[in-house]
Amino acid sequence: MKYIRDLHRADDRVLSVSPQIGKQHRIFVGVVVVCNNRKYLIPLSHPVEKHKRMNPRADFDKITDRHSKMIGVLNYNLMIPVENAQIKLVDIKIKKGDTVTDRHYKQLCVDELSWCRKNQEKIVNKARVLYELCDEKSGYKGKDRCLDFKKLETICDKYNGKHKHQ
Repeated sequence: MKYIRDLHRADDRVLSVSPQIGKQHRIFVGVVVVCNNRKYLIPLSHPVEKHKRMNPRADFDKITDRHSKMIGVLNYNLMIPVENAQIKLVDIKIKKGDTVTDRHYKQLCVDELSWCRKNQEKIVNKARVLYELCDEKSGYKGKDRCLDFKKLETICDKYNGKHKHQ
């Protein structure tokens, strides 16, 4: 929670985990990719009404189930740098004692993961291309929708006790 708060302070477009607005239980579930020799978590999000009208683009993908129903979205523009200390595997295996809600959520995760595995090459390539497009020298028009990846990397390095010397 502290790591996400620090990232949010550096770039307020990082999704909040603030207890003041009731977001202290928000978890970041996503896909981890490597961009510029760094791990990045691309958050999975629930689809909302505006996503139905959106087409896939450099910073966004719709996740669909086997019936082509949209079940989630990948927001590449909101990907955050992570180290192993911030990564925790999520157990999505459905167990006997799971509540109906837990079973539904786990099945949703299984379906999203299945789509991500089928599209992993596209996901990795999109993340890498977007990372490069968001370079300060780039003229990419969608850059204003993206987090400041370089700034967040400095927070990640401080948080994880790393200091890059160039």
